[in-house]
Amino acid sequence: MSNNEIIPQYDIVRQDYSPEEKIILGEIRENLVDLAISSGENFQPNEEKLLNDIRNFLFLRLSGENQDIPVSRKYLDNLSHRILRDIIGYGKIDSLIQDDELEEIMINGIDKPIFVYHRQHGMMKTNIEFSDERELMDLIDSIARQINRRIDQESPILDGRLTDGSRINATIPPVSADGPSLTIRKFKKDPFTIIDLINSKTISVELAAFLWLCFDGLGVKSANAIISGGTSSGKTTTLNALCSFINPKERIITIEDTLELQIPHEHVIRMETRPANVENKGELTMNDLVKNSLRQRPDRIIVGEVRADEAITLFTALNTGHSGFGTLHSNDARETITRLTNDPMSVPEIMIQAIDFIIMQNRIYTPSGVSYRRISEVAEVVGIEEGVVQLNKIFQWNPETDRIDNVSITSKTLSQIASLSGKSLSEIHKEIENRKLVLKHMVDYDIRSVGDVKSVLDLYYADSEKVLNRIMLNG
Repeated sequence: MSNNEIIPQYDIVRQDYSPEEKIILGEIRENLVDLAISSGENFQPNEEKLLNDIRNFLFLRLSGENQDIPVSRKYLDNLSHRILRDIIGYGKIDSLIQDDELEEIMINGIDKPIFVYHRQHGMMKTNIEFSDERELMDLIDSIARQINRRIDQESPILDGRLTDGSRINATIPPVSADGPSLTIRKFKKDPFTIIDLINSKTISVELAAFLWLCFDGLGVKSANAIISGGTSSGKTTTLNALCSFINPKERIITIEDTLELQIPHEHVIRMETRPANVENKGELTMNDLVKNSLRQRPDRIIVGEVRADEAITLFTALNTGHSGFGTLHSNDARETITRLTNDPMSVPEIMIQAIDFIIMQNRIYTPSGVSYRRISEVAEVVGIEEGVVQLNKIFQWNPETDRIDNVSITSKTLSQIASLSGKSLSEIHKEIENRKLVLKHMVDYDIRSVGDVKSVLDLYYADSEKVLNRIMLNG
């Protein structure tokens, strides 16, 4: 990677095919297309077998034409792997797809550099571009076939997810006037956990411990929350991390337009909306799936993004004893209430009280172009006075100190948990301190993977005293 005066450069080394190798690649592609057609739509080649077939094809093809020139094994292996990546991978952008440090890949058209958003360096310009519109269209068509969608003049927008969970959006003329475009929001192979968010200062240990107790509710009152923020502020990442605090005994149903949540619980049903087919039939909306989830005995309903009539269905469920989370596009807690109570969501104000917390998350931009995410505010819904929903600010981010401060005097949710569990408020605060110890222990000992964090939390639910005693002995 190198820098220039305006946008940092992301350089990749790509070995181009010789004219003869391009012809061979085309022949292999044609053979695979014939095989796919004869095998039906769901042709999924075995990668190891396919690599071996490509190697054999190359050996026969090259040796047959050049009997006097021996083909080296190293050359055959190298070319076989390159062709394999081009066939089952993503061609020119395959190395970008494989880089887990990239958040976004942006192809703006023909003869324009491909841009990427790097987790550490922000927006960067690559040294690769598509000079042939057909090559870019072939890539978009290939992706469309992978996800059983189509993109053409009648349907010039493609929106979906790759097999690894990454979100893709493609457009072709007439929607994109300058030619085909493709944007890929990459799915992280190693998802962020609550410990990663603490390490990156997106959330504090104190706030994480507070939310852990509220979301668990000591088994008597599980708090409900909406995570709000702007585009790409990290709402889904934070929601996913906070879901690890859900008691493993609960039955969870997630509902999303594009599957992104990866909740490390055993008792999870993941549901995804479906657009209408060519005959304008078969559509399954968020509202359809939320309604259906109520027939599946959920303990926790999680809606990936609340934005339309599914909001009333969700809030009806929350008001009748279910617990739930959701995300919403908004700039502050008060605006979140305004958006929920107006078209197209139109949730009655009296129902808003089913939400315990509004968690605001922001993406903070710096002059260097690198950004970071912070939970900027946690507001508690405490009631309604004269038709206005009342909010109590519990935590607030201080930009001067880059700390998330506890600014609350009291918490309605903690008081309710104390009352229903038969514990005093001092006992509740002691439990929050214990959970802070557990989280800090994981931070100090770099226990951060999804599996390792789950193991510690599961053990705490099974025998909290045992976990705390181990921490005391190590500490």
